[in-house]
Amino acid sequence: MFTDKEDFKVQFVDKLKTLQGKSIEEASKLDKYQALSALIRDVISKKWVDTNDRYKKTVEKQVYYFSVEFLIGRLLGSNLLNLDVQGICAEGLSELGIDLNELEQQETDAGLGNGGLGRLAACFLDSLASLNLPGHGCGIRYKYGLFEQKIVNGYQVENPDNWLKNSYVWEFRKADKAVKVRFNGTVRTDYSGREPKFIHEGYDTVLAVPYDIPVLGYKSDTVNTLRLWSAEVAEEQFNLSSFNKGDYNQGLEYRYAVEAISEILYPEDSYYGGRVLRLKQEYFFVSAGIQSIIRRFKRHYQSLHNLTDHVAVHINDTHPALCVPELMRVLIDEEGFGWDEAWRITSNTISYTNHTIMPEALEKWPTEIFQSLLPRLFMIVAEINERFCKELWNHYPGDWEKIRHMAIIADGYVKMANLAVVGSYSVNGVAKIHTEILKKEVMRDFYLHYPYKFNNKTNGITHRRWLLKSNPKLASLITNQIGPSWIYHPTDLRNLCRYAHDSAFQHQIEAIKRDNKVKLADYIKNKYQIVVNVNSIFDVQVKRIHAYKRQLLNVLHIMYLYNRLLDDPDLLITPRTFIFAGKAAPGYYLAKQTIKLINAVAQRVNNDVRIKDKLKVVFLENYSVSLAEIIFAAADVSEQISTASKEASGTGNMKFMMNGAVTCGTLDGANIEIRDEVCDANIVIFGLTADEVLNYYQTGTYKSIDIYHSDEALKRVIDQLTNDFLAVSPDEFQSIRDGLLHNDEYFVLKDFAAYQAAQQKIENCFNVPEIWARMCINNIAYSGKFSSDRTISEYAIGIWKIRPFLI
Repeated sequence: MFTDKEDFKVQFVDKLKTLQGKSIEEASKLDKYQALSALIRDVISKKWVDTNDRYKKTVEKQVYYFSVEFLIGRLLGSNLLNLDVQGICAEGLSELGIDLNELEQQETDAGLGNGGLGRLAACFLDSLASLNLPGHGCGIRYKYGLFEQKIVNGYQVENPDNWLKNSYVWEFRKADKAVKVRFNGTVRTDYSGREPKFIHEGYDTVLAVPYDIPVLGYKSDTVNTLRLWSAEVAEEQFNLSSFNKGDYNQGLEYRYAVEAISEILYPEDSYYGGRVLRLKQEYFFVSAGIQSIIRRFKRHYQSLHNLTDHVAVHINDTHPALCVPELMRVLIDEEGFGWDEAWRITSNTISYTNHTIMPEALEKWPTEIFQSLLPRLFMIVAEINERFCKELWNHYPGDWEKIRHMAIIADGYVKMANLAVVGSYSVNGVAKIHTEILKKEVMRDFYLHYPYKFNNKTNGITHRRWLLKSNPKLASLITNQIGPSWIYHPTDLRNLCRYAHDSAFQHQIEAIKRDNKVKLADYIKNKYQIVVNVNSIFDVQVKRIHAYKRQLLNVLHIMYLYNRLLDDPDLLITPRTFIFAGKAAPGYYLAKQTIKLINAVAQRVNNDVRIKDKLKVVFLENYSVSLAEIIFAAADVSEQISTASKEASGTGNMKFMMNGAVTCGTLDGANIEIRDEVCDANIVIFGLTADEVLNYYQTGTYKSIDIYHSDEALKRVIDQLTNDFLAVSPDEFQSIRDGLLHNDEYFVLKDFAAYQAAQQKIENCFNVPEIWARMCINNIAYSGKFSSDRTISEYAIGIWKIRPFLI
């Protein structure tokens, strides 16, 4: 660590010389960023080694969090914050003629995730380390991330996200800890001994090489590990003889097939090859992670019989559900355990978080793909299924429909959610309503069979990243007003409630919000040449583009407001800036058309001088953690308008809330718990309830065409999708129109009138500054409950049974 500012300056200049071979005058901003990051990495590494040494000497239980995404964002700023050296570094660099903010901008967001699932995992790792809890992440080191989103002529275009082009200073390649993962081949059973042995033959070997990223806690000596696996060609798979004979194509094709495993997040799975690749990815990092855990455990303990006393494995959604059969495989095939003991260990080691009730997200794999790619694992899953179905038969004799529904293998598929439930000791939802829907609807049969497994752990966000780091002016004001205890105990933010009616404090809150809006407006102007009014309502919906999240409801309302202004240009309406961001899955046509619609509406609205700049619409491309940090701090309104019952929890709603935005939302996910905290006066709720939605699905009585014919203003908007109102061909949005009129699966038209009324209420409140400021302050004050520190403490105590480890 640095003793003072002068010591830092000396170390920084020395690191720049030794790392880049350049003086300050010669070095580029990227050179300086890499030198500073390398210097900070050295400091963290020493703490990391000390932490690992402590873990080796202790019998404390550790948790391994398996997730296909870890959306960690930029690390330089957060590491400086956690080390408490921001001030020293900023001042020292300034004296050297360097702007720390400019160096932070040189860092590329790590391409390791897409949305809430990955950001939640990153927040959890932060909280584990900050609470001194022994917990580590396990995922995939994607070479090109999901994709870099470009908007070209209003359409989403996907380009490779080459986030590793300048290397990645925060990772450590650990080639000596590589493991081998097997695919394809056949399994032979050897009955020559007392117990049958299963011998996997003719398989393809992939080398899994770990890249470790240290995860530093806030002002803590604890540094945990995020281990990401990269797929490489194993030596035994490289046919040197064929290569020397000129058969280059075979070797290159195999190399590409191997490296593709860790190339991109969520490869397109609408075709056979894509489905195989996704299953390969899931087994690849699961097998590598389980092997690594077992290998480490055996170095420190004599027997695997007590694995559950020292290791907890958590699977984040169904992507890592193969942890169940893979741990069984290792215990039986490699460690010589019998089935019953292996199952006892496995089912008491693994816990599972369900993140969705959407059928398409509850993964299932065709048995022919699964069996061909993972022959030994399929045998194990089939055995788990057979034993489980026998158990079900004993409980529900003759109820074939229930058994078929609960079976792990049925109807030609391996059902990953069923596998995760059966093979784990804990199953949790991520918001109260989500957990109740799991228990009463989606997983009702499992809940009735295993009631003791099910529990709720409402999601959370790290307030250090989303308030202390990304909104430093607001954080400083809060500390000046109530002291710094909230940084360590975020529920202390409630002490702000006493200032909700304080006019001086309200003005300070308003001034900070305006400064943040200016920052976002400058970003928009510089990048898109769109000038937005910083005094307008910044109405923001940023999240993955999906029909159930109802970006369509938002854009239809914008068209409705625009029509009102066309009819009466002098209409008294509070100016609004509507801001969208988010990526659509490459194969999700409707989501990509929604992006096109938003941009088509923006083109029309933003260039119409008749409405006197009362409305602006902006789609911010390539949504990322670093962009989100700017957006959340500037937002006035948080759009959380998913169809009730569909959003498991949400974490964007929490980030907006923590930064003083007011939620406009349905009674869905964590919106309900936010309402319970802030009360109805500080949130705007509208629309169908979850029970009403589920009832419509069951009865089939909802007919969207009736609403279309009964609401003239809405009918006008729907018709504008396919006439010459927008600068597109008449059939461009025909599929959107047809979906709304003939199905409207997510009740966009049903909720439209209620949404319009909610938006009017938002405007009315915003127009009375003292009311709006009071709402903002109360949202900040009650946001502490939604810190990931609270969530992780609940996991640690209620599921994993781990405790803080201190020197």
